[in-house]
Amino acid sequence: MEIKAKIIEIFNESQVSSKFKKREFVVEYAENPEYPEFLKMELVQSKCDIINDFNVGDEVDVSFNLKGRKWVNPKGETVYFNSIQAWKISHLSDNQSNQNSTMDQNSPPPPNEAPPWAENDDVPF
Repeated sequence: MEIKAKIIEIFNESQVSSKFKKREFVVEYAENPEYPEFLKMELVQSKCDIINDFNVGDEVDVSFNLKGRKWVNPKGETVYFNSIQAWKISHLSDNQSNQNSTMDQNSPPPPNEAPPWAENDDVPF
């Protein structure tokens, strides 16, 4: 999926576990300008650095995957988690992908690739 949006906030990278890191950012998406949406997106693993060349206020194209996970907690209750996982960012003024996005532009991450922490059922996210 892809949207055109404005970067509102960029957070520092966080090390979730010894094998997994992520970096979050927020964009303002206004399909209808009267009702803008504020979407928190995440970059994971080697993708964390692709936002380094961007600033708050930049108008961007963001390519992303919607991710969802089912987890059964120790009480036996089923809980669901969703995330918006970005894999490509480029400036709106760029007609073609260029140096502003520092990853492989032609291939998104596999949609069913589970992060290393997904094997540990004691951690919900």
